[in-house]
Amino acid sequence: MKLSIVDHAKSRHTVKAYAPAMSIPDETIAQVKDLLRFSASSINYQPWHFVLAGTEEGKARVAEGASGMFAYNKASIMNASHVVVFASKLVADDDHLRKVLHQEAADNRFGLESIAPQFERRLGFVNLHRHDLKDAQHWMDKQVYLNLGAFLLGVAALGIDATPMEGIDTRALDAEFDLRAQGYGSLFIVTLGYSDPEADFNAKLPKSRLPLRDILTEV
Repeated sequence: MKLSIVDHAKSRHTVKAYAPAMSIPDETIAQVKDLLRFSASSINYQPWHFVLAGTEEGKARVAEGASGMFAYNKASIMNASHVVVFASKLVADDDHLRKVLHQEAADNRFGLESIAPQFERRLGFVNLHRHDLKDAQHWMDKQVYLNLGAFLLGVAALGIDATPMEGIDTRALDAEFDLRAQGYGSLFIVTLGYSDPEADFNAKLPKSRLPLRDILTEV
């Protein structure tokens, strides 16, 4: 029987131990890349950059962020099949918005003559966060976390196990991948692979969430 999206939401879990001998097939990784690319974001601003590590060398570079107080995450990084670093833009700039709009025109969402009015309309939202609310960095970070939510559910639907990790030295990751020089700062990583059924204690535990009566008001 085909699983529904709700089935995947209920069955996915945060992996505590990966089976290091199991790798995600290349054709599935291609779908993983599409999940990263096609996430929703406010005004389609897409203020993100990703580093995908699928080799031992690449994972070791990500593991540079798992030292000191974050050393407990190193084994998961190295045993996972792949690791994704999620980074957010550091500056909400006009040029990025223009890049987005020119891509939309190239993808036939509208004609070139519409770029200028679209720019003015969406720039109002960017300026709201830059000048009025003064929370542009937080606004962009939230878009990356929006991507994370869709990503975790998406990879579960692909049969991939995952672990989102904020327990990482973002300064070390930024330095390792020269992210800040590119205008980005890392926020978290997600390890991907397949759970070790013997060592992954979390896979054996029942899922626990607050009851609907505590979190939902219907009107």
